Amino acid sequence: MIKINNITKQFGEDEVLKGISTIFERGKTNLVIGRSGSGKTVMLKCLVGLFTPNSGEIFFENKALSKMTTQDHRTLREDTGMLFQGGALFDSMNIEENVMFPLRMFSDKKIPELLVRVNEVLKRVDLENINKKFPSEISGGMKKRVSIARAIVNKPKYLFCDEPNSGLDPKTATLIDNLIQDITKENNITTVVVTHDMNSVMEIGENIVFLKNGKLVWQGNNQEIFKTDNTDVTDFVYSSDLFKKIRDIQIAEG
Repeated sequence: MIKINNITKQFGEDEVLKGISTIFERGKTNLVIGRSGSGKTVMLKCLVGLFTPNSGEIFFENKALSKMTTQDHRTLREDTGMLFQGGALFDSMNIEENVMFPLRMFSDKKIPELLVRVNEVLKRVDLENINKKFPSEISGGMKKRVSIARAIVNKPKYLFCDEPNSGLDPKTATLIDNLIQDITKENNITTVVVTHDMNSVMEIGENIVFLKNGKLVWQGNNQEIFKTDNTDVTDFVYSSDLFKKIRDIQIAEG
């Protein structure tokens, strides 16, 4: 569980986050949505420690981030998996080496022992027997699955995903969504997904936080988001012709 308590973040005169408070629950896919410039990415970077809030506090299992010791921060890094928007695989490393990278950072086990875990997670994302291939030799969807394997190889308590479906076709994007949700539930992970993809909202939005201009203006789930009368949310949800048609059908059916 991650609790955010009234955090703000300012860059010069620009206040990007304006007193955000929320809870991201363990074992659920927690989505952060909103238009470009709403503060989604800045909030994510505060959660992973790349930015320090100007005020407020972030708690990981009731332990305040700002009060953690050096050892606490090291443990938190080991307990954290990150799925970057572009995958961020190392081009000079093969798939096996990419997935093994976090293990080598935090473990003193020998390579054969680490390889057992690497093969476990590659099997989990349905990518067996591609160990020796390089990122340039596999598809975009496969790269995302390799990135997920790398993110979960240390058995994290927290998984952060930045636009995981960026650049993927709809079928592959749904596969990635379902994989993230399944892994979240299987391992009881606190997963936070920053996205603008309404298909993801529909598929895996168990807890959705909507940001606008640095403020949290709505929170709910993927059933409630289509019923809310919050105009900021409805303008975002029904911004495409497809979802306008879905709304019209829902209205017609009563």
